[in-house]
Amino acid sequence: MTVMILGLLIFLGMHSVRIVADDWRATQIQRMGELPWKAAYSVVSIIGLALAIWGYGQMRLDPVLVWQPPVGLRHVVSLLMIPAFILLVAAYVPGNHLKAKLGHPMILAVKLWAFSHLLANGRLGDIVFFGAFLLWAVFDFRAARRRPRPDTAAPGMVGTVATVVIGLVAYYLFAFHLHMWVTGVPVM
Repeated sequence: MTVMILGLLIFLGMHSVRIVADDWRATQIQRMGELPWKAAYSVVSIIGLALAIWGYGQMRLDPVLVWQPPVGLRHVVSLLMIPAFILLVAAYVPGNHLKAKLGHPMILAVKLWAFSHLLANGRLGDIVFFGAFLLWAVFDFRAARRRPRPDTAAPGMVGTVATVVIGLVAYYLFAFHLHMWVTGVPVM
């Protein structure tokens, strides 16, 4: 669990720089340049995520059960992941109503993903892993709402429909084909 926590601290810590030290971040970008900052940010984030995922996998070998979730909660997770995938896609598809209305759909997707997985997983490592992401997403969403919204493309039906369709296809592919391969755990 130590490796997982270290990875979470690195990954979520790097993603929290804008929350806790936005002025320092802006200074570093100005000093280093945007591309070198993004490269350093990405390398540190990838290292942290790799450690968190590896540590999570190791934690699953010797789990500490805190509670036994009812099997029916897996269905709730499956349902909540549909809007989570759509929101994740909404962060990247230009000109969709979801991004225009919500402002930060990716953070909302992380909230839904983490919350839903907390419902269906009762091991201590799961609670730490998904709880850390949920806590980070709550603070990040709060901080993001305080910043001025960036200019985005005017929302239209094409962007919104594309967002929903791509989100549903991504959900289908991940839930029914990739989840087991990526996590080693079947969806149902």
